[in-house]
Amino acid sequence: MSAQSANPDMLPDVLRSALHGAEAQVNSLVLGKAREVRLAFTALLSDGHLLIEDLPGLGKTTLAHALAATLGLGFQRVQFTSDLLPSDIVGVSVYDAQSGSFGFHPGPVFAHVLLADEINRAPPRTQSALLEAMAEHQVTVDGITHALPRPFFVIATQNPVDLAGTYPLPDSQLDRFLLRLHLGYPDAEAERALLAGADRRDLIARVPPVLGADEVLRLRESVLSVHASDALVRYVQALLEHSRHHAGVRVGLSPRAGIALLRAARAHALLLGRGHVLPDDIQALFGAVAAHRLVVDADAGDGATRAGAILHAVAVD
Repeated sequence: MSAQSANPDMLPDVLRSALHGAEAQVNSLVLGKAREVRLAFTALLSDGHLLIEDLPGLGKTTLAHALAATLGLGFQRVQFTSDLLPSDIVGVSVYDAQSGSFGFHPGPVFAHVLLADEINRAPPRTQSALLEAMAEHQVTVDGITHALPRPFFVIATQNPVDLAGTYPLPDSQLDRFLLRLHLGYPDAEAERALLAGADRRDLIARVPPVLGADEVLRLRESVLSVHASDALVRYVQALLEHSRHHAGVRVGLSPRAGIALLRAARAHALLLGRGHVLPDDIQALFGAVAAHRLVVDADAGDGATRAGAILHAVAVD
């Protein structure tokens, strides 16, 4: 049976329509950023987490709010500041004198969607409080483990690290973000529409939810069935291998990065209505998956530049 005919259990028409409607609704709120919106949905369907990095005022928080409202999931927002403590995120055990025991008071991380706004304005210790939650979908407080809701999706925004009052994210936490994307300035047409239109916050407050928890979980299950051929896996492995020897790269991509790339490519294919992954999916996602994971020399540009060079250097079989 060919890869083309070995489709996953195809989505019911209602679910497929809801997914397309959700993407269209977010695009109606975040104007002129169709590629970035698709990447955000890719992270969601891949059971990963999303890091949005850019200058203030370019729509990072708007995208996060639009996604949360459209998903129809339990939502919490944490504004990261220099005095934020780990317990402000995960929760704390409080002594109850009446019962004579400690009771756990959950923090805002106990939500389907957590917006970690300006995550790099908090010190590294607080940033790392999210690490277990993102990696294991659970938190441990006073030796007791508490499971997080399913699905659990972190959308973090951060400002460029050269802005005042920011801290670089630890490499271990960067690796927990499946995708990193940049929004950039809108094009002229989108900017005119933003200037002339209603406030985005008012629009987001009025939009109906298009998906829910059960639908997101079903979509994630369908992603697992999207076919990746042996040749496609070899292409991904070649990209990983080349990254470890590429000029200007001190630390290349790990096997976990390759697993993340394949998982994201399956979700990207599903969004495009396919039951199999193409090299085009890998190429569309490679920069967003790889750039924040590469450690590059100071004189070699940034991770995005090196990721683009790696992609260009590796041929498709």
